[in-house]
Amino acid sequence: MIHIAETLTVSSIENFLTTDEVATLITAVDDVLGDTGFRRFDTERTTTLHSIPGHTSEQAMAVYEPAGRLEIHPPPELATKVLDQAVERAMPALRRALPALTSCREWMYVEYAPGQHITPHVDGIAPHPTDPVRQLAGISVVLEHAEEGGEFFVDTTSYPALWSEHKGDDGYDRAMAFIHDGADHSADWFRAMPRTRWSVSPAPGTALLYGSQVTHGTEPVRAGRERKFISWLISEA
Repeated sequence: MIHIAETLTVSSIENFLTTDEVATLITAVDDVLGDTGFRRFDTERTTTLHSIPGHTSEQAMAVYEPAGRLEIHPPPELATKVLDQAVERAMPALRRALPALTSCREWMYVEYAPGQHITPHVDGIAPHPTDPVRQLAGISVVLEHAEEGGEFFVDTTSYPALWSEHKGDDGYDRAMAFIHDGADHSADWFRAMPRTRWSVSPAPGTALLYGSQVTHGTEPVRAGRERKFISWLISEA
């Protein structure tokens, strides 16, 4: 059974990756980028991880990543192997934060250059409450921080429009956040919502966990490159 608290979790796994593993991942990504990758996976990219009901991919990109970002998906095979081994090694710590966790989705490499960022948004749990696969949390692992900016953040708020009453699987009424579409910058109410921002710059190799009902994003990079891998932790019936 998934408890709503799991999808509101914010936690960290220190030493998720070793220094050598971070170096291996950087090399694997750099080999893919080569001379043309920065254009192919950034300015020439036409698809996006993000979607908004009633919007095209181009419109969703404009909402979530107004200045673009670099995405490599699927990642290099070597990177997948290293990251999957890290998940298996860290599973006891991951399950302390997320007891319902069963597995991790495919990884994606993302990178932010100066001016690039991700606007605040909520990932959501599943397309429908009866879906056998429920998304618990995102996971992010920084390989290299930008010289300035690029911090990951979560926003907290008690703003009532963000919350709805929902009867849980155990029969008890409880407040369940973000059960409707539109918890992103495409909605006027979401942009205007009062909030408190918590920013963090974890050590390279540290995994950040952020529940799929947690508002989160990435601050604009001012200098350098913010380089990381991201994925999603799920519970399968």
